[in-house]
Amino acid sequence: MKRTLAIGDIHGGLKALKQVLERANVNENDKLIFLGDYVDGWSESSQVIQFLIKLSERQECIFIKGNHDAWTEDWLSLGNAPDVWLFNGGQSTVDSYSEYFLEELEIHLEFFQKMKNYYVDEENRLFIHAGYSSMHGPEKEVYSSNYRWDRTLWETAVAMDKKLSKNSELYPKRLLLYKEIFIGHTPTLHLGVDKPVNKANIWNLDTGAAFTGALSIMNVETKEFWQSDLLPNLYPNEKGRNNYNIKVK
Repeated sequence: MKRTLAIGDIHGGLKALKQVLERANVNENDKLIFLGDYVDGWSESSQVIQFLIKLSERQECIFIKGNHDAWTEDWLSLGNAPDVWLFNGGQSTVDSYSEYFLEELEIHLEFFQKMKNYYVDEENRLFIHAGYSSMHGPEKEVYSSNYRWDRTLWETAVAMDKKLSKNSELYPKRLLLYKEIFIGHTPTLHLGVDKPVNKANIWNLDTGAAFTGALSIMNVETKEFWQSDLLPNLYPNEKGRNNYNIKVK
């Protein structure tokens, strides 16, 4: 049976990615939707991209663009390397590309350029890295950067009164547009949770792989999920983004 599986923020953790794909028994019939932030953190950012390029040749994959991916795309295309990026995992990405040839860099740049801002499936489920602010949905978003940076969508869901009915005039209109919404970007570790978190109709799959958490993959139909080992255990001689400011993500 074909499954649709969503994968949270990877942040250069190739070992974790391989683990969750194996633990979920992913096969070529499965549809994989990646929620963004493939790079910036652990030491294998470029290797993650190379792995995903090969993976997409074997099976259906949807790649959503995260804020860290946009930074890396700017660096690959224009040479832009702002300090805020380098201090928040970008340096590890730059280092991981140190031995790549120009032809290889161009292939990776094309991969970043083809990433989607968001994806809506046939069941009216939205997959987006961060969120959107428009009550009319992401297609009406004024600032496209919100796809990769917005936290108000998740913050709204977290702060909602659980007793609030969808029929209430106070129910957030943004949340009524989709059957379910799957996001990354804001680590569930902020809530003291190291597993995927559900608030209202939003599932947050960023379980802190950039920091002290694990990488998560979820069957979007059944909500069964699998996790890697904790990233610091997979990369014991590295810090990931644990020496960076967790507020900038």
